[in-house]
Amino acid sequence: MPNGIIIMDKPQGWTSMDVCAKLRGIFHEKRVGHAGTLDPMATGVLPVFIGRATRAVEFAAGSDKEYVAGLKLGVVTNTQDITGEILEQRPAEVTRKQLLAVLPRFTGAIEQVPPMYSAIKINGKKLYELARKGKEVERGPRPVTIHALEALDGPPPQGVDFLLRIHCSKGTYVRTLCHDIGQALGCGGCMSSLQRIKAAGFTLADSVTLEAVQEAVDRGEGESLLLPVDCCFAGLPVLVLKTAGAEKKIRNGAALPVRDVPDGEYRVYGMDKTFLALGRAVGGRLTTVKSFFEV
Repeated sequence: MPNGIIIMDKPQGWTSMDVCAKLRGIFHEKRVGHAGTLDPMATGVLPVFIGRATRAVEFAAGSDKEYVAGLKLGVVTNTQDITGEILEQRPAEVTRKQLLAVLPRFTGAIEQVPPMYSAIKINGKKLYELARKGKEVERGPRPVTIHALEALDGPPPQGVDFLLRIHCSKGTYVRTLCHDIGQALGCGGCMSSLQRIKAAGFTLADSVTLEAVQEAVDRGEGESLLLPVDCCFAGLPVLVLKTAGAEKKIRNGAALPVRDVPDGEYRVYGMDKTFLALGRAVGGRLTTVKSFFEV
């Protein structure tokens, strides 16, 4: 039974759920979920969780992300990316120096008004469903954090004025960032390409294509591509249980006395080094935050 994480390099034109559906069929496993939706036009890192590992999605989805985005100036669209209906076109003769001058305004803790073409719900309705009917509703600004924002050196690809590298918090809309930068420059702008280069601590170097997954499965080696779920918590200290009784308590979801263990979160392993759970120690007692062993 497959159980683990596979880092996909999402192809352009596929939704994140399309990728999950394909992997569901390839691995013959119903439990498949992803951490962090990518729009169909976007490519890059999409962590996909298979089997019991789907229990870790909630922890990975809240992580920071890193992108390389194409900024197209002088074009404003209804989706804030190049795939949308063009609302406005203006001359745009912006120098690199002018761009660099406005980027600090969009670095650090900022607020974004979510685009109408987004999956955010207002009064139970997804915004993109309303947008497709030609409706626009009031959206309040939401706080996000842009940890780093830079214009990359070198000539950009065709159809792109500048390439931006963005390291941001969960919930950041990169196309809104491109739109807002265009507004700040006085000529308007939109996102013309998007590649996610890091998510949940995984990078493009960790990723595989759908073709590579299918080929590995055809050779009977598909599960070799799955990373163990505990790599999601690599930054946490390890706690190995010393007795069968302690392991039984954790497997039954009971609290466990742990003397001399500092307060905090731990990767909890059984005596045979099987990853059992994400645990939290408080005041000498260890409780399970989430279990990951097969029942």
